[in-house]
Amino acid sequence: MIEKMKKLTFLVTNKEYDGFIQSVRDLGVVHIDQLQQGATSPELSEAMQREKRYEAALSALEKDVAAYAKDTMSSNEPSTCPERTPGETLERVEQLLALEQTLEGERTELAALIVQLLPWGEFQPAAVQALAQRIGYEIQFFHCPAKYFKEEWRQDYFATVVSESDDEVFFLTFSKEVPLIQAKRVSMPAQSLGEFQLRLREVEERQSKVRHELVLIDKQQSDLLRQGKREAAGDIRLSQVHLSDERVAGDQLRLLRGWVLDERKDALLQYLEEAHIFYEMEEPKFEDDVPVSLREDRYSRLFLPILKMYSLPNYHEIDPTMFFAPFFMLFFGLCLGDGGYGLLVMLLSLYVLLRGGQKFKDYARLGLWLGGATLVCGLATGTVFGIDLSQQSWAFLAPVKPYFISDGGVGPIFGYSPMMVVSVMLGLVQVLLGMGLKGAKLWKNYGFPYAVGTFSWLVALLAGVLLYGLPVCGVELPLAVQYALSAVIAVSCVGIFLYNSPGAYKRPLLGPLMNIGGGAYSVYSMATGLLGDLLSYIRLFALGLTGGVLGGVFNSLAIDMTSGLPWFVRWLPLCLILLFGHGITLGLSLISAFVHPMRLIFVEFFKNASFDGGGRAYNPFMRVEESNEE
Repeated sequence: MIEKMKKLTFLVTNKEYDGFIQSVRDLGVVHIDQLQQGATSPELSEAMQREKRYEAALSALEKDVAAYAKDTMSSNEPSTCPERTPGETLERVEQLLALEQTLEGERTELAALIVQLLPWGEFQPAAVQALAQRIGYEIQFFHCPAKYFKEEWRQDYFATVVSESDDEVFFLTFSKEVPLIQAKRVSMPAQSLGEFQLRLREVEERQSKVRHELVLIDKQQSDLLRQGKREAAGDIRLSQVHLSDERVAGDQLRLLRGWVLDERKDALLQYLEEAHIFYEMEEPKFEDDVPVSLREDRYSRLFLPILKMYSLPNYHEIDPTMFFAPFFMLFFGLCLGDGGYGLLVMLLSLYVLLRGGQKFKDYARLGLWLGGATLVCGLATGTVFGIDLSQQSWAFLAPVKPYFISDGGVGPIFGYSPMMVVSVMLGLVQVLLGMGLKGAKLWKNYGFPYAVGTFSWLVALLAGVLLYGLPVCGVELPLAVQYALSAVIAVSCVGIFLYNSPGAYKRPLLGPLMNIGGGAYSVYSMATGLLGDLLSYIRLFALGLTGGVLGGVFNSLAIDMTSGLPWFVRWLPLCLILLFGHGITLGLSLISAFVHPMRLIFVEFFKNASFDGGGRAYNPFMRVEESNEE
């Protein structure tokens, strides 16, 4: 439900301004509009940059500290961090991260040099150069594949093999000039292998100390970083509020506009009266961009993330969450379509609910509802882990087999698969509900006359379903009921053709013609659009059928491919095929079960409900420490 708002306009002197802003911030109930759109300030830029730094530091600790904690720490390393402020902690973390990055670069470079020197063993490059000068020959280092090494090199260049590894030959040559041979020349560094190994150990020890300190900070002072991030976010909000006023009366007064929830206005009004702040409170106008606050119960709140993927409703709409939530749950169950998969989703959600963090609990509760719906739908259609229960000869299923919504259960309806008919009927119910919400929205915003055309269509369709649908289902209607339903349809046609645009009657001559034309167009739109919308719901049947068929195929593969093996060997490949096959099927079905119900909600339902969205969230100005952002 969309909570009621009040529009506020404040007029504050420069002398009162700072105290007023702090008091409003302490109350934490006023959503302040930014009147200077696009304005910025050095304070705002600095606070935003500071918040990004805190976010980067926290992200780096969260990403790397688990790996760092595995490093072996010496017993003489400190076990506590010195006392710091949030800013000092941030600077220390940034220093350590920069140092760790530099040390990692050095370690990588030294490791590469050590790998290069290992085939040559331990020697002093300076001694080699001294030897070359004494004998009057250039000493060159080469390596090549063993099959390309030629024995004549020993004669021509005194080639001396130092080592061989992985079919690679490492050798020296002694010559006056660079030998013309098919081998890769190696440039030796100025230090020996042992010196590089010593430097590598020193770098690794420094890395270990840096990582140890990062682990300590993560364990003992990460709350300081979060506090600093909250303070930066609060400074951002404060700077934005300072940019949200207009100067009037020669810069002597400041004008601010904001919004407050109707039920939370009393404390604010009391402060304004006591502080003698000039203000004006009024009801929102239709053209106002009113922030939106949704009041949801524990059930519908679980589906808010799905609504926000599309958009928040604007202030003048009807909150659709409580209306689409049951349908989304049911559609998810039909698309996943397997009782066994539903049970797995429930068990996984229950585990997350009991063992996961607080931020995952709402998702876990949503998973329980969706898994429960899948379990019910799977049992109703007779599908469990790809097994079609309606085709099994198990004795305990005999009493319920005729009631499965499948070809092997209740059988075809009107010559069609029963799930196809059920899917279309569910679509009809949701489309009609959407039309009802559209009429209610028009009534709320413009008055009942503007909703007459929509309600006329709703009544005509309902009466038509009863008049022509019930006899098809074998229900014989009395003649009086048929006449009554026909009369209802006729009266509805009057509203459809003569009162679909009440505003047109302000033009006496054109009004009736415009309404008749609009009615004819609405008949065409309804005839084409309604059929297309209802056919879209067949995807519920198709996706549920696909998942069941895939699961059954993998069951058959597992049984047929292992049928010739002894039982004590057969169980392993049988289980592997089933786990692999049902894992793929479950993964693909879960994607479809999320995407396609959302498509039906966002396209078919929202279109018929005339849901525009575009709302902005109510975000009162308050101290961030007191909010629920963390």
